Amino acid sequence: MDHTAPIVEDVFGISWLDFNLSNVFMVFMVSLIVFVFCVWASRKLQMKPTGMQNFMEWAVEFVKGIVNDTMDWKTGKVFLPLGLTLIFYILVSNLAGVMTVGVFGHDLWWKSPTADATLTLSAMVIILTHFYGIKVRGTKNYLKGYVSPVPLMLPFKIIEEFTNTLTLGLRLFGNIYAGEVLLSLLVGLGTASIFGFFGAALPMLAWMGFSVFIGAIQSYVFVMLTMVYMSHKVSSDH
Repeated sequence: MDHTAPIVEDVFGISWLDFNLSNVFMVFMVSLIVFVFCVWASRKLQMKPTGMQNFMEWAVEFVKGIVNDTMDWKTGKVFLPLGLTLIFYILVSNLAGVMTVGVFGHDLWWKSPTADATLTLSAMVIILTHFYGIKVRGTKNYLKGYVSPVPLMLPFKIIEEFTNTLTLGLRLFGNIYAGEVLLSLLVGLGTASIFGFFGAALPMLAWMGFSVFIGAIQSYVFVMLTMVYMSHKVSSDH
């Protein structure tokens, strides 16, 4: 199933500025889904939680556990909203292209945004770690960390910032993109003939279930690594 992407090239006349409209659309849709779900799930808070409030409280405790595993709670409590936002957003993004795809004309519009635009997300996270590192420790102490314990460490720590960005984004991208490619191949096999349909039905159901599991694991890994990188910036003992 060979689909094209709706790309707008040379935006504002800039030769290198191109936009994939399906990515923009899916980022908006996933953000809207997460926002509506969280508002709906927490609209009627009670002292004795029931239904979706139980789920939301479990999610808060789960992310709180991730934060506690990487830094002390006094320092890390400010990052709880960030962790919650990331885990919901990435989970919904990972699952968006598992159950269905949306094709208009020959362009693929509905897919997992994390199967494409992950380096932007990882770069935003790394920039946030620098921001909070300076905010919590002060500019002088923060910059001093790049030349500790010896000035020779400076080039290695600069390289580390780039490798952290790449590994954080490419790990998520690789897993989700590979899953969508295999699902597309199975769908193509299933629509080729009646024999292909019966041959692809069971593997496709199994792979969809496995993709849901992978999507959940990758959202957890991304948030865990985010908090690890954040703890390295805001904690003076790293």
